[in-house]
Formats: sequence, C-alpha cells, structure tokens
Amino acid sequence: MDDNASDEITVQLPIDGALDLHTFRPAEMKELIPAYLDECRRRGILSVRIVHGKGIGNLRRTVHAILGKLPEVAAFRLAGSEEGGWGATLVELRPLDGEESHGS
Repeated sequence: MDDNASDEITVQLPIDGALDLHTFRPAEMKELIPAYLDECRRRGILSVRIVHGKGIGNLRRTVHAILGKLPEVAAFRLAGSEEGGWGATLVELRPLDGEESHGS
C-alpha cells in the first residue's frame, strides 16, 4: 500500500432527506452538511433528518452550530421520540426560488 496515497474517498450518498453522520469523521461535517442540504434543496427535499447520535452531545452541538450559520436553513430542532429523539435533528430548508416542497 502506498503511504502517500490520499485518504480522500468519494462517497456516493443517497439524497433522500436522511443523513446519518455515524460513518463520517467530525472534520468532514463543515463541508458535508452544507453540501448535502444544497443537494436536497436542488431536488426539492426541504425536510431533512440528520442523525448525529446521542453520545455526549459534541456532534449534535457541531451540527447545530453549522445549521445556525446556513441561510438556506429556515429552522431546525431536535427530533421527537418517534424520529430519533435527541439523537437526530430535523431541518426545514428554504426552497430554491420558484420551487415547492417535494420532501417528506
């Protein structure tokens, strides 16, 4: 194995309004979350569920800090008990100009 090989791997994510962060490194969140939300908006998915897990709350705080800075985010809140409780965050996105919601 080449020790100089890039650690970067392109991952194809299903764009279905649910993003599970368990398989990603914390350093990837700053780029991953906005890119995923942008693609959801392009597809008309305006309700998104981000699964960050419960743990000690570090990832949740990171996710909320990122969401709080994105102008395309209309609102976000912790999920209800049927939707993952405090292990997931529900995000409402602003539609692209002239588009209606097709999300779940």
